[in-house]
Amino acid sequence: MDIVSIRGAITADNNTIKDITDATVELCKEILDKNNIKTDDIVNIIFSMTKDLNAVYPAKALREKFDVKDIPLFCTQEADIQDSLSMCIRVLITVKSSLNKSEVKHIYLKEAKKLRPDLLK
Repeated sequence: MDIVSIRGAITADNNTIKDITDATVELCKEILDKNNIKTDDIVNIIFSMTKDLNAVYPAKALREKFDVKDIPLFCTQEADIQDSLSMCIRVLITVKSSLNKSEVKHIYLKEAKKLRPDLLK
């Protein structure tokens, strides 16, 4: 098995614990499902959020909904770039996998699809 990283992003509907939690879980579940990854294969997860999201850490939300207690999780604030997408949660998941880089499915949901139109099919 090799180590690969998978990227993704999603927008939250509102700056609430529920909306951030729901978006985080939806994004991570989709990434794991589409790439056939089990939680035991996860090395670590790094989240970033835009400054308009501050009701809850995505890592806390994920810990409450997934079995990831032994996985290092890290959150940071996304750089505040003029005219960038708002209400956005981004993730980088590093996993042990037999996938090679060209087989990895990076996942962008809701308004975050605008970030990587090249990945849309």
